[in-house]
Amino acid sequence: MWDKALDRMLAAFIVTGRLDLSYPDGTMRRYGPGQGAQVHIRLTDPALPRRLVMSPELALGEGYMDGTLTIAGDDLDGFFTLMTANAAHPPTGLRALDIRLRKWRRWLDQANPAHRSRANVAHHYDLSGALYDLFLDDDRQYSCAYFSDPGMTLEQAQAAKKHHIAAKLCLSPGMKVFEIGCGWGGMALSLAQDYGVKVLGVTLSVEQHKIATERAARAGLSERVRFALADYREIKGSFDRIVSIGMFEHVGVPHYGEYFDIIRDRLRPDGVALIHTIGRAGPPGATSPWITKYIFPGGYVPALSEMAAAVEHAGLYPTDLEVWRLHYAQTLRHWHDRFIVNQDRARALYDERFCKMWRYYLKACEHTFRHNRQCVFQFQLACRQDAVPLTRDYLFAAPSPATLRAAQ
Repeated sequence: MWDKALDRMLAAFIVTGRLDLSYPDGTMRRYGPGQGAQVHIRLTDPALPRRLVMSPELALGEGYMDGTLTIAGDDLDGFFTLMTANAAHPPTGLRALDIRLRKWRRWLDQANPAHRSRANVAHHYDLSGALYDLFLDDDRQYSCAYFSDPGMTLEQAQAAKKHHIAAKLCLSPGMKVFEIGCGWGGMALSLAQDYGVKVLGVTLSVEQHKIATERAARAGLSERVRFALADYREIKGSFDRIVSIGMFEHVGVPHYGEYFDIIRDRLRPDGVALIHTIGRAGPPGATSPWITKYIFPGGYVPALSEMAAAVEHAGLYPTDLEVWRLHYAQTLRHWHDRFIVNQDRARALYDERFCKMWRYYLKACEHTFRHNRQCVFQFQLACRQDAVPLTRDYLFAAPSPATLRAAQ
């Protein structure tokens, strides 16, 4: 029964490329016209066809992690190229119903009060610090790099990202900066060291807070950089600048209004905020159930329309909007390749199932940016329309961090 249901579903879904599927009973069926990516998948668990019909995205990821779904040659690039190309077509049948149900549930799934946010953050960011050393750059930048030159190394592109964001903040020495979601402290430390500002960074991750605080002490910047283990909603006071990089994806749709209200209330009248977030270049959607369960519980990639509506209601002035397209696909490719080189060390930290989960995650995200309508938004916001220069020339005339350090 379920083999037939899966057969019908795949016949409707695969409209480009080719999928050869070996069922648990040994039967092999072919789907698609054959033009484009070609992949051979083998199922060995008799329960998997039912799970694939009921929740395809969750079952695909779990099957790969468990080894009950294998891809010939372990060709994840070919697999995700085929899946994303076909997922771009309008959904039908049970897949359409599944997507509608996820959209209906998203306000419940996206509710992120402080206690739930802490649990969600711990799920991902309180993993062993040694894991992130295996694939991130030396500064542990865990967000999209900026490849202003395609030949950049990951380290160069991450440094370029920080400098580009600093330029948009229009910084002056002595300014007070509030960083919402400080990660392991790299951005805050760069802003203090290279631009002479004072930074308060917040995180809900115990591991990140510990490492960031230690880094500030080692760099001799403890007087200019402070990290708090706190929810951004707990912070009071006013700031010249606010920056948030890769954190908005964890805010939750029901809290968008609250988030931008807090930014408005914490900014001084002539203040500037820069929000860097993954976004979808399409209408609102829903998070993959596999990503929700295994990678980012409570996470969601916002549509531009959702962010813009919350900004409007907060009364903030959008002074600049930049869209980065393939930068994150390139970043994720670097992360994946570094992870593969260090996979034995990752296996020693966790196990083979975890390694397959992490590789699946990095490749799924890369191909979503490469082939689907996913990108990065950088919103520059202010309370006043004259808070930043009237043209964008200042972004490209800004002095480099090395020049600023020499001048201090």
